[in-house]
Amino acid sequence: MRRPILSVGLGAALLLCGSSRVLAQAAAPAAAPRIERAILISLDGMHAVDLALYVAANPQSTLAALAKRGVTYPNARTPLLGDSSPGLLSLATGGSPAVTGIIYSPTYDRTLSPPTSKDCADRGTVIYIDEKPVKDNTREDSGGGIDPEKLPRDPAKGCTPVYPRQLVRVNTMFEVVKRHGGRTAWIDQHDAYNDMLLGASGAALDDSRSLERRGSVLTFDGVTGQDGRRLELLLNQIRGNDSYGRKATVPTLFGMGFISVSVLQKSEGYPDASGRPGNKDLKRALDFVDRSLGRIVAELTTARLVDSTLIVISSKHGQSPIDLTQRRLVNRGGVRDAINGVQDGLLAHASLDAIGLVWLKDSSRTEEAAAALRARQSALGIQKIYWGEASRMLVASPAEDPRAPDIVFQPELGVFYTENADSDAAKLVLAEHGGMLDEDTNVVTLVSFAGGTGVINRAHVQTSQVAPTILAALGIDPSELDAVQKEGTTVLPGLPWSAFRAGGRR
Repeated sequence: MRRPILSVGLGAALLLCGSSRVLAQAAAPAAAPRIERAILISLDGMHAVDLALYVAANPQSTLAALAKRGVTYPNARTPLLGDSSPGLLSLATGGSPAVTGIIYSPTYDRTLSPPTSKDCADRGTVIYIDEKPVKDNTREDSGGGIDPEKLPRDPAKGCTPVYPRQLVRVNTMFEVVKRHGGRTAWIDQHDAYNDMLLGASGAALDDSRSLERRGSVLTFDGVTGQDGRRLELLLNQIRGNDSYGRKATVPTLFGMGFISVSVLQKSEGYPDASGRPGNKDLKRALDFVDRSLGRIVAELTTARLVDSTLIVISSKHGQSPIDLTQRRLVNRGGVRDAINGVQDGLLAHASLDAIGLVWLKDSSRTEEAAAALRARQSALGIQKIYWGEASRMLVASPAEDPRAPDIVFQPELGVFYTENADSDAAKLVLAEHGGMLDEDTNVVTLVSFAGGTGVINRAHVQTSQVAPTILAALGIDPSELDAVQKEGTTVLPGLPWSAFRAGGRR
């Protein structure tokens, strides 16, 4: 019989004193409780150093308290690219973009047809996994969800629309948990993100909600207000309702993505190279996230669920640059001109942000296209170009995978590509994400649980290890994840597996 980590009195005190004080005062249980559920929180844009600095500056915060009862991984990185879509999939599947099938958004597929090709006579199309496929991305409800008229089409399946979930080549932890009888839920900023998690059946989420990011004004009040509405949906679920407030059971696996930090990193940035957020809106956004986490802990405490819940905090991506003196905008047109200078119309598509991904209409011209980029390497701010076998080692070759780019190039730290770099609109964006450098990939990763002792584990790990870790904590064999079988993804190190005493779902 375990002794509860939080008494009823402490649970009541939580509402007055804050979650950090209660968690800090709570006695460790005589035996760590069995993990019955897991909550995954993605703090989009948050670097590992953001967490370290915030905890050091705010020792009474919820983040500090959660760190004191768990394991923090300061050297956690997203696999390959620090982009939202592959980042979310890595967290949810245990795999890198090489096996999930989603390397970036936008990405490209040589075998599918564009939305406008009703007879699928045209082959090769850009695929967007963000706000673009919905009916109206200016509305928070997205105008009613994904618009099939905006989706790519599959010539092999009667030219039918291809939904994001149909692009994913492996299963998700939500599918696995649901197969074992658990209830699942996810809340995020784009319908396309949630759709990716639905699995091949289209039914892996019992409760799926998204509030379209562009449906809110991208100011501090706008984004924190929208994140607050997402938070209320999650709190509904902890209370034993669905996100709409209708009676349901508490999910076995659920969570949400916060966008506030990411938006303020882009619009305000950091005051210097230290990574400290200063005293403006980015600091306020971090404080808002911390208070929100406190409300999650408070609700779990009230429901007497906090001891048996694994809380995992990570991020889909980071953001660069932290040091704004390194920021340099480069016109995307320069990349396009270099490629098409080899052969008119050679470029099929280029995804250009804090990374460069190039798909060619004729892959036999790849070496020449790479040489054209090298010739303009300094002007385009390119640090390294990958093509041929070097690119194949990152993802695959075009001969192996119709979605594999012909060329991948990493810009110098602080360089990102935009349209009309001299325009006022472009100059307002202070940071971007998507690259392979530390500031895009070295993200917050913290696993918090009853009986944790505040360990800092400096092993070099990947966010793809989150999914198998969650399943193992729930007593489910991580090898039920396709990506775990394909890539050999392991659980995160340094966790007390025997103490969890998880079981009952194998």
